[in-house]
Amino acid sequence: MKVRGTVRPPGDKSISHRALMLAALAGGGTSELEGLLTGDDVKSTARVLRGLGADISTVREGATVKVHVSRFTSPVSRLHCGNSGTTARLILGILAGQNFAATLTGDASLRRRPMRRVIEPLRTMGAEITERGADSLPLTIRGGRLHALTYTTPVASAQVKSALLLAGLTGGVAVTLREPYRSRDHTERLLAHLGLGLHERDGAIVFEPLARSVVPSFQLSVPGDVSSAAFLVGAAALAQGGELVIENVGVNPTRTGFLVVLARMGARVERVNLRDAGGEPVADLVARPAALSGTEVAAAEVPTLVDEVPILAVLASRAEGETVFREVGELRVKESNRLELIAANLRALGVEAEARGNDLYVCGTTRPPRGRVDTARDHRLAMAFAVLGTVPGADVRLSERASVAISYPRFFADLRRIRETGKGKRER
Repeated sequence: MKVRGTVRPPGDKSISHRALMLAALAGGGTSELEGLLTGDDVKSTARVLRGLGADISTVREGATVKVHVSRFTSPVSRLHCGNSGTTARLILGILAGQNFAATLTGDASLRRRPMRRVIEPLRTMGAEITERGADSLPLTIRGGRLHALTYTTPVASAQVKSALLLAGLTGGVAVTLREPYRSRDHTERLLAHLGLGLHERDGAIVFEPLARSVVPSFQLSVPGDVSSAAFLVGAAALAQGGELVIENVGVNPTRTGFLVVLARMGARVERVNLRDAGGEPVADLVARPAALSGTEVAAAEVPTLVDEVPILAVLASRAEGETVFREVGELRVKESNRLELIAANLRALGVEAEARGNDLYVCGTTRPPRGRVDTARDHRLAMAFAVLGTVPGADVRLSERASVAISYPRFFADLRRIRETGKGKRER
């Protein structure tokens, strides 16, 4: 397989969620958002915000989404977050500062995912939260008068951090946070970009509401999602020739750990046309085929590449030697039990792979991967193993493909185009 051409990944999922939420909290005017991801998770956030009274235009491909000033009100029914953990956890933070009750729920997968890591600090701030289960949705939150919070998160989690910062914003109270490792910082960058009293002090993230911490309306162009771009980079690395340009990719350093790991493995991905968009660094990536070698991914690196472990594990299966991912137990509570499924699916394709405790071990092989992959309706597993299916002699059969709509609706079309035509048209 050779790759060639130019492709543009969909809008960044993390930034899309946060931009919609902050636009819905604006105190005046109309916000205009370009390049929003049109995947199911972001549509879940828009649906939940509309359920709270927000006026948001249709989220569709190529459209500028307009968010008009509105006042949040008590929802008339449950707020359904679909499969989106980001929606559920960040909306909890927003609701903590609202003086009414709301009930959040989600699909079967989301209802199994842990919420206590957000619930406990929000309760400390003064929110009342009633759970139906031990640690999951559905749950009811009644916000109101909150207290300032100084908190050290037990895990490096951008969702927990963002929920608490949003609670500080809507509740008008100070929040000081520390993390064991630095997680993605899109919320901090956007709050700072909007002039909302966010800074760092002695290694801590500090939000101190200004005298009038009103979110201004804003315009934002969302860069391409680096996590989606990672699958295209992976396809290029496994190719037998050619060169692929991936346009308009957000290269926030808290999100590009996979590029650091790939460089250690022998892949060289250039960043060209560097620029800034709304406080976020953006670049075009130039990816080429590479002979890969195994490496060790340290625990401190994981927060910067946690969503890219599936594609990195797939690439490790084609590398010389063994690759070890340390302390990736967080993958057990994603859209699926990714840790066990990555290992099991690699084994089903003839690769030596094993999850030992919270570590993942993958031994590279030159044998063509052949067999059936259980995606468990996890978009990142479906895309990662589809990339593995591009190597010569492969016969990788996915249990389903529809899950990619969560984050990259046109993934299979883009993957086919860069391979089959040998020339990719620029897509906006």
